[in-house]
Amino acid sequence: MILLDVVDLKKRYGPDPVLQGVSFELRPGDRVGLVGPNGSGKTTLLRILAGKDEADSGACDIHPAAHVGYLEQQPTFEPGRTLHDEACAALADLVSLQREAVEVAESIAAATDPAEQKRLAARYDHLQHELHRQDAYNIEHRIERVLDGLRFARQSFRQPVASLSGGEQNRLMLAKLLLAEPNVMILDEPSNHLDLDATEWLENFLLEGSAAILVVSHDRYFLDKVANRTLELFDGTVDSYTGNFSAYWQQKQERLLVQRRTYEKQQIEIEKTKDFIRRNTYGQKHAQAEDRRKKLERIEEVARPREIAAPPMRFPAATRSGDIVVRAEHASKHFERPLFRDVSLDITRGERWALLGPNGSGKTTLLRCLLGLLPPDDGHLNLGTGVAPGYFDQQLATLADDAAVVDAIRPDGKLVAEPVRRNLLARFGLTGQRALQKVSELSGGERCRAALARLALQEANFLVLDEPTNHLDLWARDALEKALRDFDGTVLLVSHDRYFVNRVADHVAVIDAEQVRVIEGNYDTYIAHLANPATTEPASSSPTTDAAEKKPAAKPTRKRRFPYRKVADLEEEILDRETKLNDLQCRLADPQVLRDGVLAREVKAEVDAEQIALKALYDHWEEAVELNW
Repeated sequence: MILLDVVDLKKRYGPDPVLQGVSFELRPGDRVGLVGPNGSGKTTLLRILAGKDEADSGACDIHPAAHVGYLEQQPTFEPGRTLHDEACAALADLVSLQREAVEVAESIAAATDPAEQKRLAARYDHLQHELHRQDAYNIEHRIERVLDGLRFARQSFRQPVASLSGGEQNRLMLAKLLLAEPNVMILDEPSNHLDLDATEWLENFLLEGSAAILVVSHDRYFLDKVANRTLELFDGTVDSYTGNFSAYWQQKQERLLVQRRTYEKQQIEIEKTKDFIRRNTYGQKHAQAEDRRKKLERIEEVARPREIAAPPMRFPAATRSGDIVVRAEHASKHFERPLFRDVSLDITRGERWALLGPNGSGKTTLLRCLLGLLPPDDGHLNLGTGVAPGYFDQQLATLADDAAVVDAIRPDGKLVAEPVRRNLLARFGLTGQRALQKVSELSGGERCRAALARLALQEANFLVLDEPTNHLDLWARDALEKALRDFDGTVLLVSHDRYFVNRVADHVAVIDAEQVRVIEGNYDTYIAHLANPATTEPASSSPTTDAAEKKPAAKPTRKRRFPYRKVADLEEEILDRETKLNDLQCRLADPQVLRDGVLAREVKAEVDAEQIALKALYDHWEEAVELNW
């Protein structure tokens, strides 16, 4: 059965085409992740499927048995209702059935005509059957389960909706959709405004349900767990891939390889044919040239590869700092309530730390305290010798709204020539007129990339990033991950993006019940520790825990020389660098390069640098294979 049949949808906004022939099907059991770069039309497509907007042409056929539920990004509520009232409204049909069952029971008791009693009894039996089938006698339990899972405090259930924050209102919209239990769910960024615990709860809820799902999300960990098929929307059309996000990412690279080879081979043949025609149009081979011209006119050209370009982000080489970059000693902080207490930890040069914890746990506050932007209430927090921090604020407040982007990224008190700034913006995907626009005219993703470019200009050796992946699409996130892994300084970040944390971090600090636990490793290591704490002890923890009560962690056979990294990540970087080295060596063999002594020396220096980096990576890989356990 096809629940949703989408055929050749097209949509324009003014002269610009957004959708140029989108076709796909959604069947029972499908959980489809819809991915594509920012601005590719994902939300436009979802709104058309949900009946909120109309397509210019094409069809979207919905099966009569399909009940479609749509999660919008902009919540709307009726005035005067409480959180609990709105949640109940999602189950209005069941409440109506309950009310009717009570009314029919009362009518049976009052009826005197046997025929009427029989008719009412049959209706009552039908209503009872429906109430049991739809679990209508557990409405309150169902509401509490969903609201608890999305991390609404019980005391907020009677709170007016108008007094909720924007994030809480978005979570309430999600709660209403889940309670309504449609058999087709269209979800636009459902994990926005959710902390890690609530996101994991949502993943399990969706997996336990039977609804067909079409979801847009930038959360790759979420897509990996939930999706069993992936649609890529790019250049107005969709390509379908089997499996979750990771399967799509791998298949995408394989398809691109084939597409590039096929396209380039045909382009070479076309150029050869054109050259033959130009040289022989008026010569002895005129007939052959004319024959080839006719064949060229009939040729079906291979489409360009569906290549989604990622901005080539890069941070400059870091100056050397002292071995200890940050030291916290018995630090505590509270505002209206305690956030963290008695925290002691060291961050050493070259490490990449991720700070995790529920919403409101104090992650940003701890990060600002570690930077010296806020004083601790107790204890000490100090930066080490020679540490030059650079801070990415999730509010992007470092960028002046009324300034041109090329001017807004210049750090205070620092002279940087405009061509240098424009080249840097291009590395972060802001080219041409985008660099000259005012900051206020940028999209969220563009503004985020501009803030990262400003961070790169600060020449920091200690990068501190608070939710840097907000507003970035999947390709920009991948580019940022590579840039941070290649950065030779120290990194401290706060992020809800588990995939991002997994690929970047070699230490995880978790704020939990006012304590900070430290795990040596990435997000997967942290999850393994939660599942079996005895096998993965924290590298350090708050001194409030009695050291004598800790079980000593099993020690590796030898001490690490390199920071913790996953073997797969190392292998990926080795492959990238081997490819780059091969390209450089081919370039060095180019006669034009060899004739230019200065250029040849520059390329030779790059070859030498890549060989040195590869040797270190090989050593790091051998160590990771031996010690990662």
